[in-house]
Amino acid sequence: MMEQEDTGLFEFQERETLFVEVILPLSLAKNYIYRVPFELNAQIAVGKRVVVQFGKNKIYTALVKSISQQAPELYQAKYIIDVVDQYPIITNSQLELWDWMTAYYLCNEGDVMSAALPAGLKLASETIIVIKEDVFLEEQVLTIKERTVLDALSKRQRLTIDEVSALLGQKTVYPIINSLLEKGLVYIAEEVIEKYRPLLKSFITLHPFYQEEAHLKALFEQLEKAPKQLDALLSYIKLSRQGQVVSKQQLLEDSGCGQAPVKSLQEKNVFVVEKRPVSRLKAHDDDFILNFELSTDQQRALGEIEAGFEEKDVVLLHGVTASGKTQVYIKLIERAIEKGGQVLFLLPEIALTTQIVQRIQRYFGDAIGVYHSKFNNNERVEIWNKVLNGTYRVVLGARSAVFLPFKDLKLIVVDEEHEGSYKQQEPSPRYQARDVAVYLAHLYKAKTVLGSATPGIESYFNALHGKYGLVKLNERFGGVELPLQEVISISEETKKKKMIAYFSTRLIEEIEFTLANKEQVILFQNRRGYATILICATCGYAPKCVNCDVSLTYHKTSGKLHCHYCGYHQSSINICPACGSVHIEQKGFGTERVEEELSLIFPDAKIARLDVDSTRTRNGLQQIISDFQEKKTEILIGTQMVAKGLDFDNVTLIGVINADTLLNYPDFRAFERSYQLLAQVAGRAGRRDKQGKVIIQAYDDDHRIIKQVIDNKYLEMYEEEVSERRQFHYPPFTRLIFINIRHKDQNLLNVAAQRFATTLRTQLGHRVLGPEQPMVSRVRNYYIKQVIIKSEKDASIQKVKSILKETILQFQAEKDFRSVNVQVDVDPY
Repeated sequence: MMEQEDTGLFEFQERETLFVEVILPLSLAKNYIYRVPFELNAQIAVGKRVVVQFGKNKIYTALVKSISQQAPELYQAKYIIDVVDQYPIITNSQLELWDWMTAYYLCNEGDVMSAALPAGLKLASETIIVIKEDVFLEEQVLTIKERTVLDALSKRQRLTIDEVSALLGQKTVYPIINSLLEKGLVYIAEEVIEKYRPLLKSFITLHPFYQEEAHLKALFEQLEKAPKQLDALLSYIKLSRQGQVVSKQQLLEDSGCGQAPVKSLQEKNVFVVEKRPVSRLKAHDDDFILNFELSTDQQRALGEIEAGFEEKDVVLLHGVTASGKTQVYIKLIERAIEKGGQVLFLLPEIALTTQIVQRIQRYFGDAIGVYHSKFNNNERVEIWNKVLNGTYRVVLGARSAVFLPFKDLKLIVVDEEHEGSYKQQEPSPRYQARDVAVYLAHLYKAKTVLGSATPGIESYFNALHGKYGLVKLNERFGGVELPLQEVISISEETKKKKMIAYFSTRLIEEIEFTLANKEQVILFQNRRGYATILICATCGYAPKCVNCDVSLTYHKTSGKLHCHYCGYHQSSINICPACGSVHIEQKGFGTERVEEELSLIFPDAKIARLDVDSTRTRNGLQQIISDFQEKKTEILIGTQMVAKGLDFDNVTLIGVINADTLLNYPDFRAFERSYQLLAQVAGRAGRRDKQGKVIIQAYDDDHRIIKQVIDNKYLEMYEEEVSERRQFHYPPFTRLIFINIRHKDQNLLNVAAQRFATTLRTQLGHRVLGPEQPMVSRVRNYYIKQVIIKSEKDASIQKVKSILKETILQFQAEKDFRSVNVQVDVDPY
């Protein structure tokens, strides 16, 4: 009786009608509910991917967020088509993080999903063209292109639209497809294509028959007349006896016999070739060793951080450049791993991963994984899975690494926490990875270390007011002195005719002295390209981008004018298209021009350039840094990339070509950012046993920020900035939300922006500023108006966000404004 009851209950559960709330990789205001077919009940689970139809014929993979027996009230739920995963690829903690980001950054959950998942885990729906059976092509009147498509389909059965386009050598193939559809010769099928495919490698084993000694001896006798095949067999035996799994590539390299003998042995069933999935990620054989000892100051800082963790979840480590913060991080990571946990080590940009990865891998070997956008889709999926199954104990990555599926996170290290690169600008969600990391640690009950030589004003404010712990490292590691710093007035040098191109005679002398001593130089110029602007000396015409309200920058390497906002480029001009004058002048200068002028002054010096243009290839950045580290390059010219944590033991001179480009920027953070960047650039000098030297060139050589950098007075800069921000109601005393309203019709935009701001002001009053034009008021043919919400720190920010969200919904529901794009940026800096 009991057995029948048990069986009946089981059958009832199998036949339960389940509904799933799914997150689609689309920017939708609400999640959709789908119905689960009875036969998939046992497979469904939160965090798994499912295939669903959305709209008339589009197929997506969505993530299961929740399971219930509650059907949607307002629409009939469609059935899910299939379950993709055997186990969940998303953890519950990740879903909690997504919920928080959706609410905090006022975005949609689909936006967060799109940002979080590697492209290889987001399945694509591609249109498949399939030939109908029993089609008699001879009876059809077909064009040459239609017949070409059908001939290909008769051999391959199915083609995607992209494959048809490639076959015909043209982009517009839809008319041809439509014609074939109308003639009833093909039909369309929507099919989900799995993007992630494991990397397969050929491995060789000896057929079991020849593993017996007598048979192997007989084989040797047979192969005496085929010496190359014998060489291949002997190489295989040697490698396999060394305990190696023998790959085909390895065998070919070791034997040097070529492909044909190996293929012959395969055909004779001597070798068995099997394709197996292998890791795309480089293996590191370094042992887990810690071959350094902390200095007294580092040991004190480590103890203070651990003591700080007793009371606070977040500790700010304020350490001067080259104070050995990385070594303190390594000790903290080691202790977190000893407790069986995972560690996330965040860096602001890929530029930093090259050197720091090498350093940390010396200690943690294969336990460390690296995650950033330079990895291809397959590699990113592989890293994702290794974090999910706990293979990687330490993950080092850029801002997107906060989305990885950690199992037991114990520690998060945010290095160079002040960096603007932690802020995602486009697309939504516009999140700040440092702040997300703090919340992520809270979810896992983990600890967070924020480290910087020049902390952000808000972080330091939080530390001084007891929200975070504060630990200081005031000495450079090994007792190395801070660099000598000197400021040169460009105005004075120009008056005295001592400027050679963009270099003062003082800077040139120091470069000569440094090169003579076989030491290296880094020069910083915060502009890329050759000339910032071309201008007609006769009429004042300057080429502008056709899509954006910005001037085009001349790049000599490409010989073209480039827009740094949308990527538009055009040929350079020698004749003014407005007045016909040939007097075209180049104004301003970037890294390309600095490199060219310097090569004329120092023709024998080996010079390299580090900027976005020179590092576009996958390994371009690594090669430039590697060459400089190995002293193949003597002078490195770069943009902000040279300031971000790079550590070279032979650099003794830093030159800042023009500091005014940083200071004269219309932004309340301009002075803070200038101090941080100049101090970080200066910190690249003299990081070992030699005292470095820094020369800063500026027109405004008496500027307080430059003096504070020279005197290393961070606290003085902090107090002055905080005083001004308190007076003018800027963070950390207020919270900012930027709302960018965009449309291609400028007149409609003006009306829409005014209406939006007026509606918002009725509820939020004086907190609403604008609408005003931002500095660049048109980008990619969209005109922009900006509304700013400046909310008091003690006001309910969640209430402000609720009002803003409701206002946006009502605004976009109005027929006249549906085409107006509204972008929200919470904590815009």
